[in-house]
Amino acid sequence: MTTLLRTAIDAKRDDLVALTCDLIRIPTLNPPGENYRDICEYLDKRLSAHGFETRLIRAFGTPGDSDKYPRWNIVARREGRAPGDCVHFNSHTDVVEVGRGWTVDPFGAVEQDGKIYGRGACDMKGGLAASIIAVEAFIESHGDFTGAIEISGTADEESGGYGGVAYLAEQGYFNPERVQHVIIPEPLNKDRICLGHRGGWWAEIETKGEIAHGSMPFLGDCAVRHMGAVIGAFEDKLFPAMAARHTDMPVVPEGARQSTMNINSIHGGQPEQAEDFTGLPAHCVPDSCRIVIDRRFLVEEPLEQVRDEVTALLEELKASRADFDYELTELNSVLPSMTDRDAPIVQTVARAIEDVMGKTPEYVASPGTYDQKHIDRIGRLKNCIAYGPGILELAHKPDEYVGIDDMMDSAQVMGRTLVTLLTEQG
Repeated sequence: MTTLLRTAIDAKRDDLVALTCDLIRIPTLNPPGENYRDICEYLDKRLSAHGFETRLIRAFGTPGDSDKYPRWNIVARREGRAPGDCVHFNSHTDVVEVGRGWTVDPFGAVEQDGKIYGRGACDMKGGLAASIIAVEAFIESHGDFTGAIEISGTADEESGGYGGVAYLAEQGYFNPERVQHVIIPEPLNKDRICLGHRGGWWAEIETKGEIAHGSMPFLGDCAVRHMGAVIGAFEDKLFPAMAARHTDMPVVPEGARQSTMNINSIHGGQPEQAEDFTGLPAHCVPDSCRIVIDRRFLVEEPLEQVRDEVTALLEELKASRADFDYELTELNSVLPSMTDRDAPIVQTVARAIEDVMGKTPEYVASPGTYDQKHIDRIGRLKNCIAYGPGILELAHKPDEYVGIDDMMDSAQVMGRTLVTLLTEQG
C-alpha cells in the first residue's frame, strides 16, 4: 500500500511545482494583510474538487482585521468511511515584507535549478503545497481510510496568529475531541521534527524629554540621549547576562540556545517625511524617543523575570540619571511550548522520516514562535509538531526558495504519516 502512495506522490511532481508557484504569486503580504480572501478562495476551489467540505472564516475584531484588510481563513475537512482520529495540517498563508536584495521577482515564482524562488516559498507556501499533494495522493491510494483529514490556511502567523489559528482555536477548531494530531509544515528542514519554540516578550520603551530650539539644546532635554543611556545599559548589563543563559530545549540554530533580544525599531524626534518631501528638518530638541524590543526567552526563564529584568534597568537609570523619565508598554507575550518526544504524532512522523530518507530525524525547537502556541494554550491540544520542507535560515531573507526534492520528500513523509494514523495497514 505504501508503494501505491509513493507512486501517487511521484506522479504529482509537476502538480506540486504548479501549486507552489500559484500560491507564491498571490502576494499575501502581512502587514497589512493583503489578498487573504484570494488565497482562501484558491484553496477552496482546489480542495472542494477533491471532496473536502470547506469553510471560509473571517476573524472579526482581531488585531488588524478591517473591511479593507479582512482576516480570512479556510478550514477544509474530508471524512473517512468510518469514525477515527483526525489529522490536521495547518499552514499560514501570510508572508512578510519583501525587503531589499532580491535578484528575482519576489512574487514571480521563478523555477531554477530544482528550486522555486519567491517570498513565502520557504515560509511556508512550499509546506502548504506539500501537505495538499500528500493528502490528495493518500486519498487516491487509500480511499477507504478511517477518521478524517483537515487542511487549514490561516492568517497572520507572521504577526502573532491572532487573526488566524488563535481565533480558530477560540472557536473550537482545535478541540482535542475534534482534532487529535496536528502537523504545521513550517520550514525546519525535511529531516527534522520541531517539538516547540522559545517564548517571546515584545515591549515598547519610550524615553521622554523637553522640546527646545536645536541651537540651544541646554534649554530642552533630549529624549534620544536618554534612549542612548537605555541602549548602553542593555549593552553593558542585559546582553551579557542573556548570553550566559542556555537552555536544555533543542533549539536551532546553536546561537538561539541562549536568551536573545532584538531592538526591532527606534525612532526619536520629528516624524519622517514622505519620500517626495524636499524641505529641510526643523531645529528641535526631540522630546520623545521610542524603541520596540523583541525578547526571546527560554523555558527555564519565568516571564515575570524577563519583564522585571528590563524594568529594573530602567528604574536604575531613573534613579541615577538627571531628568530621566520613561514609559514601558507591553505589546505581546508568548510562553514557550514543547511537545513530548513520545507523543503519537512525533513517533509517527519519526518512523515516516526513517522510511523515506533512511535516517533518524533530529528533534529540534524553533528559535521563534509559531502557531503551535495557540493550539497548545487555547486549543489545549498537545499532540502537535512543526514538520515541513525548507531551510529555516532562508525564512524572511531575499531570494527565499524551497527545493522541489525537499517538498517531494516531505510529502512522502506526510503521506506515510496518514497511512499509519488512518488505515489498518498503518
